[in-house]
Amino acid sequence: MSDCSTTKLKEAILEKIIAYDRIIIARHVRPDGDAIGSAHGLARIISLSFPEKEVIVSDQDKSDFLAFLETEEQDPDSVDYKGALAIVLDTGNVERISNKHIQKSRELIKIDHHIDNTPYGDISWVEEKRSSTSEMVTEFLYTFRDKLKYDKKVALLLYTGIITDCGNFKYECTTGDTLRYAAFLLDEGIDISTLHAHLELESFSYFKFQAHVYEKMQITENGVAYIYVDKEMQERFNLSKTQQSNSVDMMQNIRGSLIWIAFIDNPEGDIRVRLRSRFVPINSLAEKYSGGGHANAAGATVHSVKELKALVKEADDILKDYKAKNGGWI
Repeated sequence: MSDCSTTKLKEAILEKIIAYDRIIIARHVRPDGDAIGSAHGLARIISLSFPEKEVIVSDQDKSDFLAFLETEEQDPDSVDYKGALAIVLDTGNVERISNKHIQKSRELIKIDHHIDNTPYGDISWVEEKRSSTSEMVTEFLYTFRDKLKYDKKVALLLYTGIITDCGNFKYECTTGDTLRYAAFLLDEGIDISTLHAHLELESFSYFKFQAHVYEKMQITENGVAYIYVDKEMQERFNLSKTQQSNSVDMMQNIRGSLIWIAFIDNPEGDIRVRLRSRFVPINSLAEKYSGGGHANAAGATVHSVKELKALVKEADDILKDYKAKNGGWI
């Protein structure tokens, strides 16, 4: 499952965890299932294995969508970073770390599965082709399962992180290792029926929003589907941040549409962009608009409707070129 270099990285990370008395864990802004699952899963593993250590998950923003996981985080302003080890999970660059004080720590470890365009950290374990950072933390646990302790809550956190980031095992990032580590976690007795109920059940108003998206979404000449979730739409349907973000997934099953995009008004005045694709790499497009991510799942930011239209035009050109040069797409 792991090569020699990865094994050495995991050993180095365990050595650092053992060496420090205070460990501060952080993840990215606007946390998803993988960010919450990997951060709190690792924190709980360390707390169970080394109860004498002070282990803190410290970040600024929460996720109502994942409140059922019953996780606790401390305000970054109230944490003592002096002499501490920091571990940042599921965060490709420093700018996206939710805890803006985390670099005050003595040493910093990065564990991540995003494209490593802007490396950081004293130790950096990055595997771009992994399904999730939660899968990597599960591998870390499995590798040292004779030295580390875990329980059903750890399994729930990490399993949630894996399935939310790999689309319940349907995305291309899913591998045999993904399934093997998921099975290892399931063996702890996770109640998957209740878990999927928490993840999938929605309010009636959300289904009205979904219908509205299907009515208002647009598609370009070459098959880029997109929706603009503006402030009026957010208020009309009383949408949470997670529900706003999920609008991008509503467009993923349109035949011939290999790129789909959700534009979401931010309170700060800019427009958040969620890009998804099938077969076609779109991370380079995201990077042009102050973003980045995976080849087929990325995020960006635009600052006006004019810039929004420019991004859609570029996406359409990318898709046109892809379809002209490649066969076999659906």
